[in-house]
Amino acid sequence: MALQWLSLVGTIWLQSISATNSNFPAYSSQLKLLLSLSQLQLNNLAFASDAGKLFGFVSGIAAVYLPLWIVLLIGSALGFVGYGVQYLFLLDKASSLPYTLVFLLTVLAGNSICWINTVCYVIAIENFPFDRQLAVGLSTSYQGLSAKIYSDLVDMFFKSSSSIQRARSYLLLNCILPLVVCLITSPLIRVMKTQRSRRLSGGFLVIFMVTIFTGTYAVITSLGSRKGLCSPSAILIGMCVFLVAPLVVPLMEKLRERMENKCLIRSHGKRVCDESSMEKENGGVVNEHGVKDEGLFVCEDEEMGAKVMIKRLNFWLYFFVYMFGATVGMVYLNNLGQIVESRGSSKTSSLVSLASSFGFFGRIFPCLLDYHISRVKYKVSRPALIALMMVPMTASFFLLLNNNSLCLHISTATIGICTGAITSISVSTTAELFGTKNFGVNHNIVVSNIPIGSLLFGNMAALLYRKEALANDKEKCMGIKCYQTSFIIWGTLCFVGTFLAIILHSRSKKSSLIV
Repeated sequence: MALQWLSLVGTIWLQSISATNSNFPAYSSQLKLLLSLSQLQLNNLAFASDAGKLFGFVSGIAAVYLPLWIVLLIGSALGFVGYGVQYLFLLDKASSLPYTLVFLLTVLAGNSICWINTVCYVIAIENFPFDRQLAVGLSTSYQGLSAKIYSDLVDMFFKSSSSIQRARSYLLLNCILPLVVCLITSPLIRVMKTQRSRRLSGGFLVIFMVTIFTGTYAVITSLGSRKGLCSPSAILIGMCVFLVAPLVVPLMEKLRERMENKCLIRSHGKRVCDESSMEKENGGVVNEHGVKDEGLFVCEDEEMGAKVMIKRLNFWLYFFVYMFGATVGMVYLNNLGQIVESRGSSKTSSLVSLASSFGFFGRIFPCLLDYHISRVKYKVSRPALIALMMVPMTASFFLLLNNNSLCLHISTATIGICTGAITSISVSTTAELFGTKNFGVNHNIVVSNIPIGSLLFGNMAALLYRKEALANDKEKCMGIKCYQTSFIIWGTLCFVGTFLAIILHSRSKKSSLIV
């Protein structure tokens, strides 16, 4: 069981550094200057990073036929090449890169994230077959901390550097850090046969507590660094301590395994196992809370293939709910660097850290909810949860019409937590609506809305930004008007998405009643 927990800790470390595209806003303005890009070209690079998800199915196929540690190293190698060549170019160590090549390298780097995520999903699902939602939710929540961790590293080692050097440092870290962590965790990443045990509840509780303290620490230090209350070295050391803290679970389990035997040998030679660790009832597994657990999700509808799914109205409702919710939030976060710059602020890094920290809490929220539901024996509609998350998100976009710095921070934090929550909830929503048998293919089709939305909404914002700049006869747009229309459009889309989510909830509820 110690190895089982150790594999989960490995996925936590991988997820914490995997979202290399999340720190793009922190250096996008400098990249725009160094490459002499227009705002539209810069938004296309943000889209390119998301476009890597269109080829995410390749990593799923590779995970079926290759050892997981090889899949992991392939993913880190793709990121190493994608970011590494761009870094060499910014150092003048590589010949001039045409924009098309930079675009393709960004797609390659974005696709590398899919390979790492695929490995983490497989490990969580296979090694925790009766607690899959908890394991997946806990590990993926750490992906929300990626931007915060990268910002802490840059603040620690490149604090006194110029903005151009800081931009280079982000690319350097995106290139090297995932490769290093993948090499460290590759021995831990392996599928093993496990059994249901009451001890898992205690282990999950400990990791829950560590996770919550980690997120709280991330938020406090993000706000503290903005006011200059914490030194970068202290913040980074503290973050490293919290990332190592989950190791206490496999270490304690290993100690327990050494101190006591799982099976006792009776005097007549028969082996008696601890039957309390697993109970069977009607072919399912009943956990310690008396809730029957048959896997990751309980799907009441029929299993659907991709061809059947795309013909259903529920699919298109869900597709646009995701696009008008989480995808719009991601577009805002991708444009955060330009938004902060247009308001005359230089606090891009701290705002990216803030969004990342609150995004972490957003991702962990559904996991905590599932843990609570498993104890009180209730079931909550996923579309209803998405609608609930989109209400404050809609308000945040309209709050951004106020030029006050506090409104910018409140809105960024709210959009971060809601985007993270919707992203996490979507995993179980796809299975709840369309079944688990074809989950991999179905969910990849659903998340294809991300690059589509990124292209449409991002380019729309870039064109409006350019229009305002030209109206003032300047190359750069400064002031609240640069993104004012974009905020109104994004807020309106979120408002529409909220009603679509309510309709989807109503339809899925009726469907479950019919079943």
